[in-house]
Amino acid sequence: MIKREWLIEKAQKVRKADYIDPALYRKYGVKRGLRNDDGMGVLVGLTTIGNVHGYVVSEGEKIAIPGELYYRGINVKDLVAADRKEHRYGYEECAYLLMFGELPTARELVDWKAKLGMYRKLSDGFKENAILRHPSADIMNAIARAVLFAMAFEEVPEQDAINDLSIETCLERSIALISVMPTIAAYAYQAKVHYHMGGSLMIRNPDPKKSSAENFLSLIRDDGRYTRLEAETLDLSLILHAEHGGGNNSSFVTHVVTSAHTDIYSSIAASVLSLKGSRHGGANLRVMKQMDEIKENVKDWRDPKSVEAYLRKIAEKKAGDGTGLIYGLGHAVYTVSDPRAKLLKRKAKELARAKNRLDEMRLYEMVEEFGPAIIKELHPRAEDVCANVDLYSGFVYDMLNIPRDLYTPLFAVGRCVSWCAHRMEELINNGPILRPAYKPLFRPKTYVPLKDRR
Repeated sequence: MIKREWLIEKAQKVRKADYIDPALYRKYGVKRGLRNDDGMGVLVGLTTIGNVHGYVVSEGEKIAIPGELYYRGINVKDLVAADRKEHRYGYEECAYLLMFGELPTARELVDWKAKLGMYRKLSDGFKENAILRHPSADIMNAIARAVLFAMAFEEVPEQDAINDLSIETCLERSIALISVMPTIAAYAYQAKVHYHMGGSLMIRNPDPKKSSAENFLSLIRDDGRYTRLEAETLDLSLILHAEHGGGNNSSFVTHVVTSAHTDIYSSIAASVLSLKGSRHGGANLRVMKQMDEIKENVKDWRDPKSVEAYLRKIAEKKAGDGTGLIYGLGHAVYTVSDPRAKLLKRKAKELARAKNRLDEMRLYEMVEEFGPAIIKELHPRAEDVCANVDLYSGFVYDMLNIPRDLYTPLFAVGRCVSWCAHRMEELINNGPILRPAYKPLFRPKTYVPLKDRR
């Protein structure tokens, strides 16, 4: 192992060599984070798949509006309302819409679910070699590795699999990955419990006739049982996490990697590892840590004034993680409202009532109620903020008795269909390899022979 002292010394050299004065980004007109100064994203592509709508531009000015989310032009609120009215699980219909650009007929939906069911079960060889023999303490890493390992179980030679970029082949592999992602995530968790935490190894086969949400709950629970309300709630969460435009980090990674003409397994694995980041898929974990802290430090967290005072301490960097951020509030596009948060909040309250946890639900509502005004007061130049989907998703998962290790993997389970759709969009339109420009900030230097260096 390298000595810590050496690493500290060399790390200082790295910091010095790589540091860039922030003022230079403005000087050269660099759009950091691919965002304009007013917060709007830099336009880098076109998509027919999804749209995150949080503002309009009028006479060059950005005007915030209540947020809306569209999947292939259909408002996600309408998808959810139909599922609720017809008392059915909707994620599979949502997946069909995202993949094919239109809603399925009743016969097409039955056929689609049957095709998804064909791939739910992992072969014994794949399960053993990709997951159980080398369990990972990090489930997102385990998922990415399993996705990459899937190529070894192709019926055609690997090199042929790499070279085949046809939409037909991409579609078949996409269906397999969408179907099997809940199973991979659940088994990766069970392997961690057994090999890293000393628990029993509980592996159950998925049911090809059940939905993604039902299968996931069944595979992670010792008794395999769940209520209808629990499965409906998880199904809603999967729908709300399924797509969020081509510009979100992991979907943009899909476009970048696909543009290099790599295989689908490498593309989806890259997106999984992008989602793993705390700035992307790990946001609800930070919300849960924040709520744990509030409950631990506020004597009566049912009292609105006490909660409001502690939120102010967090915003003033006197509590929390020292960033001044109140997690669960704010979004890059939504400022007036996040439609996903509104839909999930309604279901969260229904579940909290059934689980006798309405007091905790009220605590989350108080964060949504008091937080935005506190942020605006302390940071007058900041844009308005609203509750985002992460404020309620962690609480929902907690009420479903889903371990925190699975919060971000569940995001991947829902978002996999979007990555597959964006990959096909990139392949069909066959654009050039994505390669933005970087301006060098050095001048040519003279090479100094080794004997003359000091």
